[in-house]
Amino acid sequence: METNIYQSDLAIHPGELLEETLEEIAMSQAELANRLGRPLQAINEIIKGKKSITPKTALELEDVLNVPAHIWVGLEAEYQMIKAKEEEQKQMQEESALLSLFPYLELSKLDLVQKTRDVLVKVDELRRFFSVAKLTQIEHVKSYQPAFRVTNKKTVSHEAIAAWLQAGKIKAETIETQPFDHVKLKTKLPELKTLMHDNIEDATQKIRQLLAECGVAFVMLPHFKHTHVNGATFWLNSREKAVIMMSLKGGFSDIFWFSFFHEIGHILLHGKRELFLEDGHCDPALQKQEDEADMFAKDLLILPKAYSTFLEQHDFSKQNILSFSKQMKIKPSIIVGRLMYEKIVPFNDYRLCKLRDSYKWAKE
Repeated sequence: METNIYQSDLAIHPGELLEETLEEIAMSQAELANRLGRPLQAINEIIKGKKSITPKTALELEDVLNVPAHIWVGLEAEYQMIKAKEEEQKQMQEESALLSLFPYLELSKLDLVQKTRDVLVKVDELRRFFSVAKLTQIEHVKSYQPAFRVTNKKTVSHEAIAAWLQAGKIKAETIETQPFDHVKLKTKLPELKTLMHDNIEDATQKIRQLLAECGVAFVMLPHFKHTHVNGATFWLNSREKAVIMMSLKGGFSDIFWFSFFHEIGHILLHGKRELFLEDGHCDPALQKQEDEADMFAKDLLILPKAYSTFLEQHDFSKQNILSFSKQMKIKPSIIVGRLMYEKIVPFNDYRLCKLRDSYKWAKE
């Protein structure tokens, strides 16, 4: 006897087909159990959808019922897939409660996730963006864990920091660079320092080109709300490409250039296994490296001996700062920013605040 089987678009548990087939040929479940050499309970559980049809069972059913094994296997696979998708939809609905933790709008503006209002699509897009099966797994992924160790800001969003880092990683992977060259990077420092006199758009383009020659991918990204991050340094898996990420948080030029050379300090001074988040966002165990990167940036921007001599003058007038900046061939804002940071002059000194110029973000 040959049975014609037509597959519909609906997911059908193979147990339903088995029950219908037995009715058509007037075979009881007990008889089928005897012919298969299986317990009656096992047959009953298949029909009720409590037990799956394995490939071995499918082959045996083909022999007994003359229904091709691929029909049973196909129905089982389709049923299990639909069942899994239903569970997935339920899980995504639960995860949608986490969406407010992520800077979805910022990511969509960078074309890193789909622009949509559908919360389930957003969940799916974020999973793809982070390469995780569940959003709750993000903090357990090694490359994102530094973002979840930040505790020095009450308003910080660990998920936003993780998103900022992942966005930078994706952008960095598209930047072509030479293999990392430690010596070449050191020789480029004087030239990189001169770029602070250019406008920020020209400066960042030249920085990207010079660093690419040294094996460093330079990524500029907008500051994401609740990240409080100026910059970050890490290495891609190849270990032949370092990455420097920068934002324009705060806007002041002195903050940008200090942060930039701070990140270079990490690359030149420290290993390739750590991820450094600038602006104090680091694992306490890495504070020593942070201090070293700070000192590297300070000494590179302003020669230590010259700075000591300048401080000894106790003349922090606008004219003297301009004269010293010209001597050091740096922006006056570098000097003013450091004096303010070290509390030598107040942050609200109106005369000196005029020397701190600001940068504005322009999307590349």
